[in-house]
Formats: sequence, C-alpha cells, structure tokens
Amino acid sequence: MSEFPPPGFVPTESAVPGIEVYMPAPEEAESIPDVVDFKCPQCRATTAYSVADGGLKCAHCGYYEPPAKPIVGKGAEEFEFTVETVKAAAVAYAHGWGEARKELQCQNCGARATLPPGRLTYTCPFCGSNRVLQQDAPQDSLRPRFLIPFQVEMEGCRSLVQTWLGSSWMTPKALRDMAGVANFAGVYVPFWTFDAVTTANWEAEVGHQETERYYDHHDKQWKTRTETIWRRESGSVREGFDDLLVAGTARLSKVLLERVQDYDTRALVLYDPKYLAGFMAQAYDVPLEVAWQSGRETMRASTRLACRKQASTSQIRNFKMALNFHEESWRYILTPLYISVYRYEDEAYQVMVNGQSGEVAGQRPVDWPKVWLAIAGMLAPGVFLGVLGLLLLVLGPVGVAALVIAFIALIVGGIFAVSTFQKAKGMDDV
Repeated sequence: MSEFPPPGFVPTESAVPGIEVYMPAPEEAESIPDVVDFKCPQCRATTAYSVADGGLKCAHCGYYEPPAKPIVGKGAEEFEFTVETVKAAAVAYAHGWGEARKELQCQNCGARATLPPGRLTYTCPFCGSNRVLQQDAPQDSLRPRFLIPFQVEMEGCRSLVQTWLGSSWMTPKALRDMAGVANFAGVYVPFWTFDAVTTANWEAEVGHQETERYYDHHDKQWKTRTETIWRRESGSVREGFDDLLVAGTARLSKVLLERVQDYDTRALVLYDPKYLAGFMAQAYDVPLEVAWQSGRETMRASTRLACRKQASTSQIRNFKMALNFHEESWRYILTPLYISVYRYEDEAYQVMVNGQSGEVAGQRPVDWPKVWLAIAGMLAPGVFLGVLGLLLLVLGPVGVAALVIAFIALIVGGIFAVSTFQKAKGMDDV
C-alpha cells in the first residue's frame, strides 16, 4: 500500500465537511535566523569584522573565524519593478537586522543609526552633536539581501583624509595634523540599485550655419554674412542602465554622497549579520517608490543627452522626446562608508570616505589670508599697468622714466644699507 499522503503534500482547507484535501507543500524560503547572539565562542567577548580578509576576529583572545559567504556580485537577485512583484518582495524579504542592536537617534540632525551589541556612543557620527538617545533598534524594516563589505581599514582611512586635507593650497596647514586624530565611524548606508533599458524617439529643429558672399551696392564692395538655417531632424536611442545607485538615506549630504558612491557591485555578497560586527548601520528612510522616481529622472536626463548628441549640430530648438522604460528591476543593499565630523575654529565640517574604494569627499575650511594674497598676486600686474598708464598721461614719458629710476635707486640703496648694517654687526650669515 502506497504512503498517504505522498511525500511533499500537506493538508489544506476543504470545502466539503469530512473530506480531507491535500496540496503540494509550498517551497520553503531560505532560513535566516531572526536574531543571532554575536559573541566570541571562546571568551564570550563581542567580536568584530576583520576588514583585512572579511572574517571575524576577537580582539580579546585572538579567536578567528574565516569568511563564509561567497561573492555573488552582478548575479545578486533582482526584483522586477511592478506593483505585484514589489508587494511580493516586501513579503518575501526578511525583516530586521538579524541580530539585536541598539538604535542611536540624534536630536540635532534627526539621523538614525543602529549600533553593534555592547557598543555605546554619545556622539552623532553625522553631525557631531552629543544630543543623542539610544533604544532597542526596531526589527520591522526590510532586511537588505546583499551588501558590499568594508575593504578600507580605519588607519588607511585616516591616511587618505590627511592627504586629501593637504591637497588644497587654500586650506589651513594645521588641518593635516587633525586627520590623524579624527574619529571615524564605519557605517553601512542603504542604497537602492536599479536596472532598466530606455528607448526614446526624438525630433527637433537643428540649426546649421551657412555663409554667403554678396555685393553691397551702398559700400561698393563684396561682403559675407552668416545665417542660421533650421532643419527638422529626428532619431531614436536605446540606453541600458546597470546598477544605478540611489541613496536610501536622506540624512547625509547628497552632494558629498554622490562624490563617493562609486561602489563596485561586483563585490556584492549575501547579507549576514556578521559583516555588521563592529560597525554602525542605517535602515533606509527613502522608500523604494521615491528612490525609483529619482532613478528614473537620472535615466531620463541621460537618455535626453544621448538624443541631443545624435543631432548634427549642438544648436537645437523645439526638442521633443517620447521615452519608454523596459526591463526594470531593483535591489536593496548596504554599502560601506566612513564618516567623520571635525571642528575647526568652532565650525563643524563633515568628511566621507568610501569604505570600498577609498574615495574621499568632504567640507574643509578656507585660509582666507592665503586666498586674498593669491588674488592680489593675480591682480597686481593689471594694477601696475593701469597706474603706469595713468602716470604716463600725467607726467609724460620723461617723468615716468625718472620716477622708475628713483624707485630702483631706493631699492638698491636699501639693500646696500641693510648689507652694511649686517657686516657691522657681524650678521653676514643671517
């Protein structure tokens, strides 16, 4: 007698009383523990992620656990961008961080970030304020499916910022020493990635310059004139977008973040709470739909530029474009970022370092005396020529020549007097 119910079938609701009905068992989603206790198995101290090789390392007893998650890169799963799949993905995604974490809330800038277990901080890493509150981190937001691990270590981060601060002649010299003592916070920040293909048909009037030669009967001579001739042109464009990054947080400077977000998604790995050991992390506060609208605007602008480049000249008017989006998909990921807020002369300045590539962006004060001296140096030749021209008008060539000779004699006499004084005082080596 065969087994009943067959393997792989489970009971389901029956519309007829007394009749048992079975259905194929639903496929089980990948099992991800809700919360993990991230402690060293030898000494029970809190362990930390090792940037050097991606494993786990205990700073107390030396225990080491090698990395377990392989790189998935561009093969990381994506969801189609439709109402149905977005809702399905929201259900399929796990929620929370996968470990118990504390949440830091800044009362000054409004930023929120989660802290690793056992870590206490009383300063906001985003604005430097000490007006912060801590509570248990909520576990209701979507859990990222993938992340890019940190690859730049903290000491390397300080060196990069020190070089960056000293790279501009306009910044105060004292800033170079400040980078070595600046406090950097390693934070995983949320990003949405979007793929899409755009197709566009365009038409416009394109201007062409035409020159003709004609005889001017009034002046009795041949002349040339240039006219703009407008012609209708049209074309079509197909653009592909792969892993367009849109920030999932509105609490960081958009300008600075765009300068450092050159993340390489070929380094994506499956999310695991172990990667967050020792680091802060942010949940997204920019919803998927809002991020997608921003991504679409970026794609629209890029496609529009590609259409205009097809025109035979850059002189265009009455431009029209019909745009369509195809093959749209998205992911929710975390990316590594170092943030530091330093103070100089009672002003706060923020610096960001890409935790994967080492790209630096930030704010830095200006040494205004240096700037004004540079401006004066650039303007000096013009001022000198202007004064010289004015003297020529007032004194004439002979008077100006006499004035210049007197000025040179004054300088030579001054040098001679200083030299004589130094010799008299035995100061030849000064």
